[in-house]
Amino acid sequence: MATGFDEAPVYYSDSIGGQRVQGEEDVNLIAVQKSFKDFIREFHDVNNMYHYRDSLKRQYLLGEYYLTVSLKDLSSYNEQIADKLIKSPATYLPLLERAAKEVADELTRPRPEEDEEVEDIHVLLSSNMRHTSIRELKSDHMSRLVKVPGIVINASGVRAKATNLTLQCKGCRDYNSNIQIKPGLEGFNLPRKCTASTAGQAPCPLDPYFIVPDKCKCVDYQTLKLQEAPDHIPTGDMPRHIQLYVDRALVDKMVPGNRVEVIGIYSIKKSGDKGNKKDKVTAGIRRPYIRVVGLEVDSSGPGRSLNKFTPEEEEEFKKLSERDDIYDLVSRNIAPSIFGSEDIKKSIACLLFGGSRKKMPDGLTRRGDINLLLLGDPGTAKSQLLKFVEKCAPVGVYTSGKGSSAAGLTASVIRDPTSRCFIMEGGAMVLADGGVVCIDEFDKMREDDRVAIHEAMEQQTISIAKAGITTTLNTRCSVFAAANSIFGRWDDTKGEENIDFMPTILSRFDMIYIVKDEHNEARDTTIARHVMRIHLNRDQTQVEGEMPIELLKKFIAYARVKCGPRLSETSATKLGHRYVVMRTGAREQEFQTNKRLSIPITVRQLESIIRIAESLAKMRFAPFTTDADVEESLRLFQVSTLESAMSGTLSGVEGLTALEDQEEVRKVERQLKHRFPIGSQVSESKIIQDFIKQRYSERAIKTVLNIMIRRGELQHRMQRKVVLRVK
Repeated sequence: MATGFDEAPVYYSDSIGGQRVQGEEDVNLIAVQKSFKDFIREFHDVNNMYHYRDSLKRQYLLGEYYLTVSLKDLSSYNEQIADKLIKSPATYLPLLERAAKEVADELTRPRPEEDEEVEDIHVLLSSNMRHTSIRELKSDHMSRLVKVPGIVINASGVRAKATNLTLQCKGCRDYNSNIQIKPGLEGFNLPRKCTASTAGQAPCPLDPYFIVPDKCKCVDYQTLKLQEAPDHIPTGDMPRHIQLYVDRALVDKMVPGNRVEVIGIYSIKKSGDKGNKKDKVTAGIRRPYIRVVGLEVDSSGPGRSLNKFTPEEEEEFKKLSERDDIYDLVSRNIAPSIFGSEDIKKSIACLLFGGSRKKMPDGLTRRGDINLLLLGDPGTAKSQLLKFVEKCAPVGVYTSGKGSSAAGLTASVIRDPTSRCFIMEGGAMVLADGGVVCIDEFDKMREDDRVAIHEAMEQQTISIAKAGITTTLNTRCSVFAAANSIFGRWDDTKGEENIDFMPTILSRFDMIYIVKDEHNEARDTTIARHVMRIHLNRDQTQVEGEMPIELLKKFIAYARVKCGPRLSETSATKLGHRYVVMRTGAREQEFQTNKRLSIPITVRQLESIIRIAESLAKMRFAPFTTDADVEESLRLFQVSTLESAMSGTLSGVEGLTALEDQEEVRKVERQLKHRFPIGSQVSESKIIQDFIKQRYSERAIKTVLNIMIRRGELQHRMQRKVVLRVK
């Protein structure tokens, strides 16, 4: 038997982590940390402003424990450590955070007794490095710093993640505390054996440890889904996605719909496939994600605008509001590439600024947002105006009527694929809360879906009672809709038959415009010249307008947040009298035509005029409306809703205005259709002579023929001598 066999050294590994011998690499890391510390303390610009040192102290005292470091500044201070940070961010970023914590400790002494312990500092990075699209991320980028643009399409709730664990053994009740957890989504495997000495005791069982939540240190984290930007997607390809991990100061900084540029560490996590555990092929395969260390939200495009303004911008906005022509300036810069439509553009300016939301003592609210509807012919730039408003509004959502359902516009209840619980997803009107929702092809929506937005337009809430979820969502947004006539083109002889909407939805619109494509040689020449100039780019400055769109967007956002004008007493008296006159005029119109108006004049329209007047005062940052605001709001209401409400007549068609003429035209049309069946050909001169014998005027007969030809019911044949009835 071999002697001394049992005296051989025993080798073991500490599964939790023991003392490491300080080597050359550790000395190098300590030197790098010292360099980071010197950078935060000593870096200054040409004006001797110690940017990082002052910013760290100011934000720490305000309770904001983060510091944004520019890689450009770090590279100008020490290019070597900046290069190390870019190539191995997982190793060197914790050193930068430790250095920031030490500097914060020095800057904030002495501290109150209850805040003696220094808080951890979250270091965020900013860089002007080259973008890398999601489809360009390959294995070469693994564990390196990347900058990826995209659109956030999904965001989870805020959860807690442990950074320091405390474990306890079930057998010996021994604690293992201060176990560091790596940041990100990697997770941590609990030790399988207890490492405490068990002299004189029974050995602890296998897998003895459990987590003690009360003694763990946690941070907030959130996961998001980033989709590549539409301009980076090759033709015919589907957009690609990647998961984002954000924690601490970056939580809740992004919402779905934001265009962002994220700086992060391209990392990997274990695949969530729990299928065949014996399959060894997938053992080395991991799923990529980005651990975000820097963020830049793009507020220039459609989406949510930031409500933070610099003092210089506020001063510029106040100077703009003091201009006498601010109303004309704003309306001129609404879609300057579209010719004409001055009144519509002025109404859009009022819609963008909005009125004042009021909360009554009994708890009821009065909406301040203005709703606008454009009805009319194709080719009158309705959709272009909608697209411009989506881009210009602080929060803009664009949707089309045919592709929108009631759930897509309001809210839907779906089953979460991970938790299998019912969750609620907001639709277009919920996402546009605080802005404008633009609905194109409003007439193509199904009637059931259109009814679903009644509550959202007037009460500005959406009530849900589905799948055990009973709640109310806010939809404090303006609705800007565009629709065509039921006949495609607006037919003046049909009057209110052109409008295929119920009075319930029409009364919820503050202004309704009927946009007609009228034939006018002088106007057509001007429009043609304007379009040619735009396409030739000869006068780009005039097309762009006097105010850049970025400035206009910020000005609108500032006015909506900071200003809430009210109606003055003199204005209220004037409005009361004018409302009574409007109702009287509408009643006389109904009495003469023996028909109810398709667009009703109700007390909602009185509130509409008040909102328009408040929006005009908001452009000037005025606390109260003036008589001029009320006059302009009445004028806008007159040229929009009142004229549309009276559209049942034939005014504007070949100069016909008298009721007798309108009745004569209808009689001629009925007789013509009765006497000449579909497919019959008759000489035009014979028709005119025949109707003149029956004591009808020649002008009325020619008007009917022109209208029926324009509708496509009649066609000219044989050099315009014979008329063929087609339908």
